[in-house]
Amino acid sequence: MEPAGGSGPHTSATLTLPPTARLLSYRVLDTVHRPVRQAAFEVTDPIGRKVVTGETDPYGGFVATVPEGEYRLLVTAEGYAPFHGVTLVGDPVQPGTGEIILDAVEPPLLPKPGHWELDPAHSSIGFTARHIGLARIHGRFNTFAGAVRIADRMEDSTMHVIIDATSIDTGMRLRDDHLRSGDFLDAGRHPTVEFYSERFIHRTGSRWAVAGALTLHGVSRSVTLDTQYLGLGTGMEGEVRAACRATAELHREDFTLNWQSLLAQGIAAIGSSVDVTLDVQIVHKG
Repeated sequence: MEPAGGSGPHTSATLTLPPTARLLSYRVLDTVHRPVRQAAFEVTDPIGRKVVTGETDPYGGFVATVPEGEYRLLVTAEGYAPFHGVTLVGDPVQPGTGEIILDAVEPPLLPKPGHWELDPAHSSIGFTARHIGLARIHGRFNTFAGAVRIADRMEDSTMHVIIDATSIDTGMRLRDDHLRSGDFLDAGRHPTVEFYSERFIHRTGSRWAVAGALTLHGVSRSVTLDTQYLGLGTGMEGEVRAACRATAELHREDFTLNWQSLLAQGIAAIGSSVDVTLDVQIVHKG
């Protein structure tokens, strides 16, 4: 007999639900009944308040315990149309279990080969850093330029972005002057931040990884942008445009941005990690 709490192959555990709890359980499948892994699900009550969120398991399933009642379901996955539905948990007719079928959607058309330039008027480069343990600082760079060479094979494309380090803007002049100083960007000695990539890696659907080298504060490090390609469009003057949104997490110490001030109880005034977000439009130039 396996002792209680043992780790042998016959060990089992029983989940005891509170008296008022009911089981909400679904499998998310594609149209040929293959499980959709890591689909995001969100369960809300009838007035839109979130009850539970998460991702499907390797078999496309998700399980939650909720009070009896009516709930809205939202399921999204890369390459599929979103699912919206309603379920009555605890109702014998609709027991809160079943299957959700997601319809595949075609990824947006890729930009055609050639030279494309970043449009600063319709783009932004922003960042968020933790400040004083809890609050966050939101900032941006106001001056930047860039170009993308789209190759016949998208994976062989290249991108080069140059950012004016002195254009950093967090909405507070005193803080911005400090960020430009030798304690941080040292913009007098390192006036630009540059990113160069020659590796576009297709992940799934409209998701790409853009891998390259970021040079900041005179130090170059490998950085990968998690990128969602948003598709093609036409500008007001008939020009062809393409859009994407990209994110990355940087660590200040990787670029020798080591200045720090500790507050009472050892709380760091500025956190180590910085989240960077790029919303970019590029224009075809030939």
